[in-house]
Amino acid sequence: YCKLTAATHVMTTLPLTQPQVNSIVQEALDAAKLAAVSALNKHGDRDVGGFAWTIIKDVKGNTRLGKMLKNAGVRQSSYDRSFELWNPAQISVQSRHIQEIAAVAAANVFRKHGFNASAGSCLD
Repeated sequence: YCKLTAATHVMTTLPLTQPQVNSIVQEALDAAKLAAVSALNKHGDRDVGGFAWTIIKDVKGNTRLGKMLKNAGVRQSSYDRSFELWNPAQISVQSRHIQEIAAVAAANVFRKHGFNASAGSCLD
C-alpha cells in the first residue's frame, strides 16, 4: 500500500542561487529530522514497517534549478523525473508513520519556498 499527499502549491518564479537552494534543502532535512525525533519520542518505533520520501515536481533536471537541486544532494527519479529525498529525516526507524511525518515536514518546507512538493510513503 502506497500513499501520496497532494501538492497544492505552484512553483515560484523567483530565481534562486546555489547557496539558497542548499539552505532550503538543509532546512527541509532539519525539519524532517526534528519531526521524526519528536514522533519517535512520543510514539516509539512500533508502527507498521515502511518508508517515505519527499517529492518535488515541475522542475526539469536540465534547468538551472534542477542542476542546483542535484548539486544540493536531491536525486532525480528515473521513473517520472521528479526530484526526491528518500528518508529525509535520515533516521533509522521501521515505522512508516514516523518516516511519513518526516517526509511531510520536508515537503512543507519546500512548499513554503514556492516548490510544488508532496510526500509519499509505502508499506515495506
